[in-house]
Amino acid sequence: MDICSSANLLKGNNKLNTDVSDVSYNIEQYKLRNEVVNPKISIIVPAYNVRQYIERCMHYLLLQTLEDIEIIIVNDGSTDDTMVPVEKLAKIDKRIKIINQHNMLQGAARNNGLKYAKGEYIGFCDSDDYIDLNYYEQMYKLAKKNDADVALAENVRVSKTKYKRRLNITTEAVYEDIMNKFKVCNQNKNECPTNKIYRKSYIDKYNIRFTEGVYCEDKLFSIQAVYYANKIVTVPDVHYYYWENPKSTVNSRKTKKHKQDRIAAKRAVLDFVKEKKIPVENWYFKAEKERYSIFGIPMLIIKASTKSEKWYLFGVIPFLEKGIKE
Repeated sequence: MDICSSANLLKGNNKLNTDVSDVSYNIEQYKLRNEVVNPKISIIVPAYNVRQYIERCMHYLLLQTLEDIEIIIVNDGSTDDTMVPVEKLAKIDKRIKIINQHNMLQGAARNNGLKYAKGEYIGFCDSDDYIDLNYYEQMYKLAKKNDADVALAENVRVSKTKYKRRLNITTEAVYEDIMNKFKVCNQNKNECPTNKIYRKSYIDKYNIRFTEGVYCEDKLFSIQAVYYANKIVTVPDVHYYYWENPKSTVNSRKTKKHKQDRIAAKRAVLDFVKEKKIPVENWYFKAEKERYSIFGIPMLIIKASTKSEKWYLFGVIPFLEKGIKE
């Protein structure tokens, strides 16, 4: 299979070819490359026990058509052989930088990568995902053309048997109004940092960082990054492929900690929206405010939005809604 066509739109049927199972990761195909002194994009990749997927991710980063990049792999305390192929590739391609840390979850890994990043723009790529080979070239090109803090591409959720588009970006367009920025990003449902690149200067100016030590670390980062961006430009015809890894943090949602962290993250987002007085529609953002349980069974859950609260009996039956005094 031609690697250049492994992650592109197939003509005629508007379906995506997401089968990369037969891509070869032979180390001999990668070129000797020197470190880029002033990279256009720093790509931060947290890695924790992803030996099965890391080569695929690295493959699509090393063969990017935009060559003026640096790839920062943050080893988040892996206990398997995740770093074996990374260390081999780093000897060939000096654009790869390796940071080792104790296992502190993805938020701390991304923040650590930001400390060392030298790029004009920042990209985040998860170690079990992959991208079109011209992904970062097109993102950077349109970000520069439009003097935009953020470039936004379509993300596609992929498994062995299916794919699902999370956004439908077909044209180049620029958004400056806050609500238009929220809507084009589908911010209330798709708070994803990986299908975007961010100008590092404004990320640092507003000290936008990930929440550390928790799951759902990206919710507050994402809304702050969209809110403070001068412009967001949409980039058509390139895709970020989000692989449904059954062992990833996203698929640990049934754990008590993940549920608690998710509730806290939504509260933090709602607090930010209210603090900044962002004129969103009521219930565009919502969060669980209080929960009353007996023997672990929820008897009453109160959910809040920007302007009102809803009370749910047994957590699912709505029986009261009241306004919130500002």
